[in-house]
Amino acid sequence: MALVGQSKVEDMKRMISRSLMLVLTMTVLFACKKVEDIKFNIAYETTFIIQNGIGISTPVSILMSDLATNSESEFDTNNTRKENVEEIGLVTLNLEILSPSGDEFDFLEDIELFISADGVNETLLAYVYNMNNSVGTTVALTCAPSDFKEFIEQDKFTLRARIVSDEFISSDVEIKITSTFLVDAELID
Repeated sequence: MALVGQSKVEDMKRMISRSLMLVLTMTVLFACKKVEDIKFNIAYETTFIIQNGIGISTPVSILMSDLATNSESEFDTNNTRKENVEEIGLVTLNLEILSPSGDEFDFLEDIELFISADGVNETLLAYVYNMNNSVGTTVALTCAPSDFKEFIEQDKFTLRARIVSDEFISSDVEIKITSTFLVDAELID
């Protein structure tokens, strides 16, 4: 009789052990879901004009019109959402003179570009100080090492240029800004 009772106890122990293993396996499978990261670029272009007649060595600010971010569409295209974005950094920002044809950036000593958005303080975006006079018609600015997530997640942002000229500017200069931001986000489940 003792053997029958002992056998039932052993069967119960095995059943409890298997049940615990099943519960642990299910917990591990469902709780340890791997989060996948995605990185993608968002590009923006705009133009602004430096008006003729600005003084030499005098800082001048130029406010540009708002740029629509289209970030929701970009996030959707890349299978993520605003709340899944971890960081957005600036990877390139280039300036190109569109007109007058043949003009070069030799008239500039310094240029800083700032970014702002509703409810977010203005932040330095990119810059060049003591610009080389033989730079030509295009120049790559140094990107500020900041997280621009707060700006790009908005519907729009505004850029402001602060320039210092080392030559008199006799005609308006139209400049194109081309920028690329790198988005680091988690994929939607």
